[in-house]
Amino acid sequence: MPDIVLDGRKMKVLITGVAGFIGSNLAERLSAEKRHPDIQNKESDIKFTDLDIIGIDNLDYGVKEQVPEGVQFHQVDIRSEEIYPLFEGVDFVFHLAAKNCISDCQEEPVEAADVNITGTVNVFEAARRARVRKVIYAETSALYEGSSIFPTPEKEVNPDTFYAVSKLATNYFANAYKTYFNFQFTALRHFNVYGPRQDYRRTIPPVMSAFIIKLLKGEPPIIYGTGEKRRDFVYVDDVNDFHLLCLEDKRTDDKVFNIGSGKNYSILEIYEIISNLVGVKIAPVFKPDLPGDVFQNLADITEAKKLAWKSKTDITEGLAKMVEYIKHEFKEGNIT
Repeated sequence: MPDIVLDGRKMKVLITGVAGFIGSNLAERLSAEKRHPDIQNKESDIKFTDLDIIGIDNLDYGVKEQVPEGVQFHQVDIRSEEIYPLFEGVDFVFHLAAKNCISDCQEEPVEAADVNITGTVNVFEAARRARVRKVIYAETSALYEGSSIFPTPEKEVNPDTFYAVSKLATNYFANAYKTYFNFQFTALRHFNVYGPRQDYRRTIPPVMSAFIIKLLKGEPPIIYGTGEKRRDFVYVDDVNDFHLLCLEDKRTDDKVFNIGSGKNYSILEIYEIISNLVGVKIAPVFKPDLPGDVFQNLADITEAKKLAWKSKTDITEGLAKMVEYIKHEFKEGNIT
C-alpha cells in the first residue's frame, strides 16, 4: 500500500458535515493519528503525519465547537458553488453532510431532496472538477426500509421514506459519474451509529442520547411505539475504522458496504442497559410511532468482513462511553 505522502506533498482529505456527529469524530480520529503516529495500524504503510484536513459545514445541524483544532474549517453549504475552490488539491473526500432526520424529511421532502440530492451531486461535481482520487460517501441503511430479509445484504434495496429515496438517488448519480467520468466512489450504508457527539439537539433526538439525558435529569424517557422495535447499533469508532480502511484498501473502490454490528437490540433492551449504567430507574412514557419508523433493521456485513473489518465495541461498553460524554456535557453547561 502506498505512503500517504504523495509526490513529496501532503495528502489532503476533505470532510463534508465536519461539525456533525460522524464527521467531527472522523476529523478527530484523523487528527489524533496525525499527532500520535504510534497509534496507527502497524500493518499499514499509510502515514498520517503529513496530512491536511479540510472541513466544510453550514452549521444547520453541526456545532462548530465540535470541529477539532487543526482542521481547516469553512462554513459553507454543500449546495453552493463556493465549495468548488476548497476541493482543489484534495485527494479523498468523505461526504457525510445530509438532512438525515427521517421525520424532518417526511415533513420537508423538497428540502430533503435539495440537500441530499442537489447537495450531493454538487459535491460529486466539485470533486470531479478537482480530480479528487475518490469520494467516500454516506448512503443509509434506510434503503432497506421495505425489506423483509434479515440480516439485509446490500442488494435488497427497498426504500419507503423521502429520506431513503433521496439517498437512493445519490447512488444512481454516483454510478453515472463512474460510468461517464470513470470516477471512483465507495458508498457506505451506515446503520444506527452511536457514540459521543451524537446529535442530542434534534427536535426528536436519537434514542440513546434521549434516554441518557432524560434519566440524568430524573425525567421519564420517551419511547415511540411499544419499545419492541429492533435496531443494529454500531459504535462510531468502529465506523471510522472502516472510513480509514477506505483510504488505504483499493478493494473498497467502487463498492457498497453495509456498516453495522450484525446484531440488533430492542429499544427496551437499550433502555435497560442505559438505566443500569446511569443508576436511575424511571418508567418510560410510551407515545405513538414516528412516521417512517420501521420495525427492525439488521446489517449483513459479509462484504465488510471480507476486508477483515468488524464492529469491535460491545454495546454496554459503547453506551458507557456515551454516558460519560453526556455527563461531561452537563458539567460544561452544554446541556441544561
